[in-house]
Amino acid sequence: MFDRITRNAKQMNGQPCIRGMRLTVRRVVAAVAAYPDRRDLYRNYPDLEEDDVRQALEFASANLADEVWDVSAA
Repeated sequence: MFDRITRNAKQMNGQPCIRGMRLTVRRVVAAVAAYPDRRDLYRNYPDLEEDDVRQALEFASANLADEVWDVSAA
């Protein structure tokens, strides 16, 4: 399902990365938020491909819990 997401205990402390590169899924998700124009994103990350971004977002989504938080007490 996530054929572009790799993990290696000897690279980036075992964090999930994109295609064995030293580019973590977390960094890609943060970059998507920082660069709403994908052309800017790809200009700043030239090795990144559209499928990498799609899988990074899917991977992040799949690893978040669907919890309900009670924020009324805040």
